Amino acid sequence: MVSPIAAGVVPWPAEDAARYVAAGYWEGRSLPFHIWAQAERTPDKVALVDGGLRLTYAELIARADAAATKLTGLGLRADDRIVVQLPNGWEFVVLTLACLRAGVVPVMALPGHRYHELSYLAAHAEAAAIAVPDVLRDFDHQELAHRLVDEVDSLQHVLVAGDDLYDGSVDLRSLCSGAGVWDGAEPDSRSVAVFLLSGGTTGLPKLIARTHDDYTYNAKRSGEVSGMDASTVYLVSLPAGHNFPLACPGLLGTLLVGGTVVMLPSPEPSRAFKTIAAEGVTHTAVVPAVAQRWLDEYSSGSDDLSSLRVLQVGGARLADEVARKIKPVLGCTLQQVFGMAEGLLNYTRLDDPEDIICTTQGRPMCPDDEVQVVDPLDRSVPPGEPGSLLTRGPYTPRGYYKAEQQNARAFTPDGWYRSGDICRVVAGGNLIVEGRDKDMINRGGEKISAEEVENLTYTLAGVQQVAAVAMPDPRLGERVCVYVVPREGTAITLEDVRHSMEQLGVAAYKLPERLVLTNELPTTKVGKIDKAALRADIAARLEV
Repeated sequence: MVSPIAAGVVPWPAEDAARYVAAGYWEGRSLPFHIWAQAERTPDKVALVDGGLRLTYAELIARADAAATKLTGLGLRADDRIVVQLPNGWEFVVLTLACLRAGVVPVMALPGHRYHELSYLAAHAEAAAIAVPDVLRDFDHQELAHRLVDEVDSLQHVLVAGDDLYDGSVDLRSLCSGAGVWDGAEPDSRSVAVFLLSGGTTGLPKLIARTHDDYTYNAKRSGEVSGMDASTVYLVSLPAGHNFPLACPGLLGTLLVGGTVVMLPSPEPSRAFKTIAAEGVTHTAVVPAVAQRWLDEYSSGSDDLSSLRVLQVGGARLADEVARKIKPVLGCTLQQVFGMAEGLLNYTRLDDPEDIICTTQGRPMCPDDEVQVVDPLDRSVPPGEPGSLLTRGPYTPRGYYKAEQQNARAFTPDGWYRSGDICRVVAGGNLIVEGRDKDMINRGGEKISAEEVENLTYTLAGVQQVAAVAMPDPRLGERVCVYVVPREGTAITLEDVRHSMEQLGVAAYKLPERLVLTNELPTTKVGKIDKAALRADIAARLEV
């Protein structure tokens, strides 16, 4: 019998897999099985909104079935891979569902990826196809995709969502239109449903194989913790290929409960507010920088946001002071989300006390999520002390795809994933994220959390965005440097920052010793502040 687990995919140990099945986390059916079952229960309910296009559940799955059939007509088979680099729109949703239905595995590329990343992803995944827009923000994705077909042996097909198709391109909009019935086999629940990308800041992204079993649980349980039901209207404004808006609970979690998914190309405030008001959006997910921008730009009464029940904020640590503004300004419940494409998801609960919601990043969503906080020798640290976060569980894979060397570093021999996050476990099992392993500043032996410094800097009026990094120092090894994006019309000095912290009673060794004012902070391809770039920048400044 052929194993459903593809070569290069690290399986869960048999005893753990059996335990997850017995506990009901893994249901033994594919992700599309559950979505199609929901569609049969509510065929006339609106499932997807994209501008003026509205698709019911019956229409959505009919399009996905037709697209699945057309994918097989191109020669794609179960376990073949397709790199998906599409903007937020109905085409992304239909193609993703079609792939899941046919067992074709999407490799979720990011909007900013270009030749360097896409050529690697296509070759590493041995992708048979790539799906792109034609031209987006003045970049010709279609031209690049055809270049990749010429260079990557496995790559055969370019699917294009656009109006001006090159010779040899497949019209993705046509492929995802019309109606059909899929008569192929259901994918094995143990097989790979989707490849997500690691969010590391160094090297090329690693591929994370998420199975139908584990990713279904990921989305379903996230929906439960987020208070989703058939009345949910979920706004997707972050890039849909990210784990967060895809399945935490994201668009997949919404479809699993019979809710409505609304697509927007970006979280630009004015359009997002108007869409929330017009569509009665109940849930959405943003990163801290977007949350801050929404707070800055929302004028009470300018748009009716009364339908919005839950604003999820994740992807980076949300400053406590910013967290406390969400409910008073936007009128909705904040849900902090601390997770990773590699698995573990932590949520504050909707009924948690305000202090827990605003000052922690929540707790694991599954009873069988295992968490350890350890010192550099992998010894558990006392409760409340910071350390490196290790985890394993029913939706945390045991290794990256075809990455033996990286797996030896990122996973312990007994399957614990080294997340790279510095955390503290506080009352109730809630986690507070203090930074990253490389985000701890060592000033003469005194360890300083970069994110603590950032939170303290946010208390100073006029600070819009801040990042703290280690600044090389010949005497102490490192000192604290803060990069600050000031609010328009605001003048901020290093003395202001230090005085503000002194007034709060902060230990002197934590006070920043250099301030760099900037118009914007660099970000990685997954939207996180690029601390590596900032560390390189301050090192270069010191050499001048």
